[in-house]
Amino acid sequence: MTVSEYNICVRDYSDNIYRFVLKHIKNVEKAEDIVQDVFEKVWVKVEDISFAKAKSYFFQAAYRTMIDYIRKDARICYSEEIQSEQKSFQKQTDLQEILNNALERLPQIQQSAILLRDYEGYSYEEIGEILSLNESQVKVYIFRARKNLREYLRKIDYVLDER
Repeated sequence: MTVSEYNICVRDYSDNIYRFVLKHIKNVEKAEDIVQDVFEKVWVKVEDISFAKAKSYFFQAAYRTMIDYIRKDARICYSEEIQSEQKSFQKQTDLQEILNNALERLPQIQQSAILLRDYEGYSYEEIGEILSLNESQVKVYIFRARKNLREYLRKIDYVLDER
């Protein structure tokens, strides 16, 4: 890939990658850092990447960088964050908050697949390239994620109806 092709990719994909990462991380500064790391990592290998495959390469790099960050962050436990999460969970009335909590309950691979499909609008083939899965695996993960979301939201609906 040439420098001008790389710049085209940055222009075309940076917002989508940022939204994808932010939906998982839920922290603007950390999401920006991850996106910057992704573009830096791709820049180092820019000559080895085909422009035709650049989109899937960028998203795959974003996914892997984000997973590395999540794993690293999981080892560090902040008591303040835990306390604030417990308080926000108790006062859950906003639909967006409920949906975000439902998404967070999904396994990481299902969460990524559903976000790429339903929030970003990628095809099953593109999601497979990004997550290093075949198309049938992607469909299974999305089916299971939607099923889990449906079950969780039904439970929440039942709890809200009893109030």
